[in-house]
Amino acid sequence: MTAAVLVAHGELDALHLRHDVPVPRPGAGELLVRVTAAAVNNTDIWTRQGAYGLPGQPDALAGWRGAIAFPRIQGGDIAGTVAAVGSGVAEHLVGRRVLVDPALYRDESAQAPPVGLLGSEADGGFAQYVAVSADQAHNMTDSPLSDEQLACLPVAYGTAMGMLERVELHDGETVLVTGASGGVGLALVQLAAARGATVIAVTSRAKADQVSAAGAAHVLARDDNDLASQVRSLSPAGLAVVADVAGGPLVEQLLPLLADDGRWVIAGAVAGPVVPFDLRRLYLHNRRLIGSSMHTREHFAELVQTARTGRIRPRIAGRYPLTEIHQAQRLFVQSRHTGKIVIRP
Repeated sequence: MTAAVLVAHGELDALHLRHDVPVPRPGAGELLVRVTAAAVNNTDIWTRQGAYGLPGQPDALAGWRGAIAFPRIQGGDIAGTVAAVGSGVAEHLVGRRVLVDPALYRDESAQAPPVGLLGSEADGGFAQYVAVSADQAHNMTDSPLSDEQLACLPVAYGTAMGMLERVELHDGETVLVTGASGGVGLALVQLAAARGATVIAVTSRAKADQVSAAGAAHVLARDDNDLASQVRSLSPAGLAVVADVAGGPLVEQLLPLLADDGRWVIAGAVAGPVVPFDLRRLYLHNRRLIGSSMHTREHFAELVQTARTGRIRPRIAGRYPLTEIHQAQRLFVQSRHTGKIVIRP
């Protein structure tokens, strides 16, 4: 089969397009999925670059959970159809349309955290076929979303769902979303609006219309000098929730705008991982700062149910065949798009 295989940490030349990769055989309790659509994420880029660092060695080359076993087929976003089953899996599942949960969990509990990811700790979906555990493949037969739209969901929307569940966002609350035009940011806007929250989105001026169309009630430019005063005027009683995928200077700038007992959940640091802020603004107001890394089984099941109802419609920014994976990743890192870049094996 054809697959995009990472052979080492590095630039695009470390990602090899190969046409002679053996089709995987599903083992006991596994399914073989014919991939109909995949999508590009920051995790693909950072894993390739080895950009995650190690404890005490922030510049060390490493994957999301440490060392990567090369060669590795990348791709954590996977939609497709069941092509074959391994022992112990019902034959009638062959032909079923599925969405694959990319997380490898610590244990079997509903709230177990992920300890690995398809495309990083196991082979992923930048290939014509992938073998996954049967319980990772969710039935999407009745979903009104296309396979391309489904492929936008697992990593970005799964991460966003995990953030909103951990921060316990409720109907009627005001939530500020940073990095609102990116994959996770746009997912946060859509999912929060679907819950009945009032969304204040922070993004670039050029992408304001797309973010507004996704469900943001207010869209602010991140480079405005009076950003904090604009937020204060829109939410004078303080923000109930901040859903942050950017980090950087906005943490120090916006933390004082969080209401008493407010919650700040963070799942990214693209604007800077090391930030100063006044701890007194945290504890004196009983504010909560919550770290969120991807989703749990329970969170993903909630996302699947949302996708089955069609309450969200992922925005597709571009489509590329697998043979143009390098061009797709090249455009992805330029960050000029809004929504998801989809790969069609």
